[in-house]
Amino acid sequence: MGRQIADASNYPFCTIDPNVGIVEVPDPHLSQVAKIAGSKKTVPAVVKFVDVAGLVKGAAQGEGLGNKFLSHLRGVDALCHVVRKFTDSNVALAGSTNPQSDFDLICAELILKDLETLDGNETALALKLKKELEKGKLAISLDLDPEEKKLAKDFFLLTAKPFLLVINLDETALKNFDHNAIKGRKTIPICAKLEEELTDFSPKDRQNYLKELGLKESGLERLINQAYNTLKLQSFYSANRKEAHAWTISQNATAYEAAGVVHTDFQKGFIGADCLNVKDFIDQKGWQGARTKGLVRQEGREYKVQNQDVIDFKFNL
Repeated sequence: MGRQIADASNYPFCTIDPNVGIVEVPDPHLSQVAKIAGSKKTVPAVVKFVDVAGLVKGAAQGEGLGNKFLSHLRGVDALCHVVRKFTDSNVALAGSTNPQSDFDLICAELILKDLETLDGNETALALKLKKELEKGKLAISLDLDPEEKKLAKDFFLLTAKPFLLVINLDETALKNFDHNAIKGRKTIPICAKLEEELTDFSPKDRQNYLKELGLKESGLERLINQAYNTLKLQSFYSANRKEAHAWTISQNATAYEAAGVVHTDFQKGFIGADCLNVKDFIDQKGWQGARTKGLVRQEGREYKVQNQDVIDFKFNL
């Protein structure tokens, strides 16, 4: 799996400035699509991760990297909180090894920052949000009506962002992971030490090693897939002799919107789109076989693209 590796060092706040990592979305179909289409190369869908320094108690008041840290979170679409549950004298510890208390600390600091953001705003919605935040609730968990949700976006609250929760474990704990480590929250178990080792393996050796550990996929692959789902994204494919490309679009995106992702000319001159599920594309060895079986759908601009559609756009220049 191709990836950019962010800086990592064994001391607090090694990540003063955000590190940006671009990672490929795991995709077992892209190479098969490329082979059938006779493509010279493949271009996978990707997710961008922004790695920032860890949050400490008092961050909302400026402790640690404080406001600088919190400002880095404003521009991201979702948050990924990483908490620790292992002990190692060789690894510096700025927090605890209790995932629940660390997660509670993270939430408390984000809530304090959001309360600061809302301070002085006396609109009915702001007062409602402040009342619930003061109870320790995250903005994303509040029961707001559609109009309130729309207006709340203007506050850019950190606790309104969707989030993933990762627990960094040692290999022993990974095999016997307690899914209730953080009450009421779905968590993604990862052994960072193992993930670092896997970066040096060939794809075949990586799979064999994971199999020995009783794992179907790496923690990073689980994280990427969950991030994709959390962000409400999906992929579709285009394929020709030049390249087979997995494109990223939002769930419920239309064929017209998907055409614009591939090329603005496709969108400007949009006529229609031939669509086919990727498994049917592979099983029928491409468009011709699929058309013979009547599996190809001719769709218009308002068609809601389905996850893993293979699409051939029709357009006028």
